[in-house]
Amino acid sequence: MTGTVTPAAQDIAAKVSRAFDRDQQLAVALNEAQQRLQAANDRLWRDCTPDGLAAVYGDLPQFETVQLEASLDNRSEVLSSSDPLGAIQEVYWEIHRAFIAYQHAAEDRRMLATDIGELIRELVAELQTVGWTEQEARDANVGELAQGDL
Repeated sequence: MTGTVTPAAQDIAAKVSRAFDRDQQLAVALNEAQQRLQAANDRLWRDCTPDGLAAVYGDLPQFETVQLEASLDNRSEVLSSSDPLGAIQEVYWEIHRAFIAYQHAAEDRRMLATDIGELIRELVAELQTVGWTEQEARDANVGELAQGDL
């Protein structure tokens, strides 16, 4: 019996729609934090192979000059800096901040999922009071319900 939408159902649908928008923002924040983690990690280890480390510390045998030249071209940004310890500390804090941002966004998204589940339960129950089947209510487009377009 789709078509009848109570003001309460319309209000709940609007809340679900806004929650979906918030979920999308949190997904973007998670992705950005993950990219920041990867970028900071890459600053530490990009192309930092055992041969590259050997080239930095002068442990590469002389007969492997081809490997030495390749290693020198692919050195870690951190190990190549004028202050490697300072660069490592800077990257550590970049990783720390990105990880905290990721944790916060993941927790916010987890809590939002709980709220969305509860709102959907309320919406289904409200629509069932005016004759919708459970499946019809679950399949309804919340954006359209929020606008009263059904």
